[in-house]
Amino acid sequence: MELYDELVARGLIAQVTDKDEISKMINAGKATFYIGFDPTADSLHVGHFMALCLMKRLQMAGNKPIALLGGGTGMIGDPSGKSDMRKMLTKEDIDHNIACFKQQMSRFIDFSDDKALMVNNADWLTSLNWIDLLREVGACFSVNKMLTFECYKQRMERGLTFLEFNYMIMQSYDFYMLFQKYGCNMQFGGDDQWANMLGGTELIRKKLGKDAHAMTITLLLNSEGKKMGKTEKGAVWLDPNKTSPFDFFQYWRNVDDADVIKCLKMLTFLPIEEIRGMESWEGAQLNKAKEILAFELTKLVHGDEEAQKALDGAKSLFGARASGARNKNTENMPTASVETADGKIGILDLLVNTKLAPSKREARNLISGKGIAVNDEIIEDPNAQIDLTNEVIVRKGKKVFLKVTKS
Repeated sequence: MELYDELVARGLIAQVTDKDEISKMINAGKATFYIGFDPTADSLHVGHFMALCLMKRLQMAGNKPIALLGGGTGMIGDPSGKSDMRKMLTKEDIDHNIACFKQQMSRFIDFSDDKALMVNNADWLTSLNWIDLLREVGACFSVNKMLTFECYKQRMERGLTFLEFNYMIMQSYDFYMLFQKYGCNMQFGGDDQWANMLGGTELIRKKLGKDAHAMTITLLLNSEGKKMGKTEKGAVWLDPNKTSPFDFFQYWRNVDDADVIKCLKMLTFLPIEEIRGMESWEGAQLNKAKEILAFELTKLVHGDEEAQKALDGAKSLFGARASGARNKNTENMPTASVETADGKIGILDLLVNTKLAPSKREARNLISGKGIAVNDEIIEDPNAQIDLTNEVIVRKGKKVFLKVTKS
């Protein structure tokens, strides 16, 4: 199976502008393509995961990735798929986040020997002259046409600032610059980016002629990614200091039954034939498929050793629980340390301090719903005092475990 057909089989491709030309180019390893990442946090998260896996997959076939970091666009914010304006970041925040992104991306993409590029669009956007931009780029965009795109229609109902209205022009200009500076002939992005990407393709053709090779392709990237990466504890990050390898493993181990095969196809590098063989799995076999998914993705993000630790820890923890054993191997379990004056702490303070609950009110709700256990004992009294002289295992719901010690 050639690469393009494999991307289709894995459920990655949503729309393309020229199927024949795009498939021929990426199958031959001739594409220089970019995917953009706006640095809105100091870590990539699971929502970025599909893009990183795609870049790795294409690079393995000889294509050249460009990771475009949005140091310029990140100062404005993309209105696509959002009901409110994005929080404005300082330049210092953006620069810090970009440095974090670079380190994490290097686990997925080989940037050695010019095999891939990492570029910051602040290099050209922040030096643009407003009048020059209006003359060179503004005349290529129809406001009437822009307002027909869904990304703007959604925001028009609640208010769209002129600042955000310019995002499409800026993203289009990115492709225009990457095409000229680095020979970038293809752009990839989520299905909510389609209008912005079409703008870039049209800008290149209007400025450089109809023969300019600029391809556009969208993936089932953000529509699926939006369902990923959010849990009751918050976002699932790729930074182990923000989401531990064990929690990362557990996130994937607990995906919905309906999503496990889809995630295996989109995110792992297991042969598609092997994954298709799992499509009929049910019950215990489906749980095994989830375990495979969790292990493969934890290995990809955190390495073989951390993936094995997470797998061993999960088997020990949940195997002991299923058999009724009281002694669990907690070596690889996420740990939190809490300050106490005499070794004891109220359960509400414990839950809030360890971020298992965002507030005491939420902590009370968890307790009243019998959603909190300490050392396998359900806590029913919100005034209960927990003795941290020895470590305790706090369970939230059925799947969130935390080892708590006193500091």
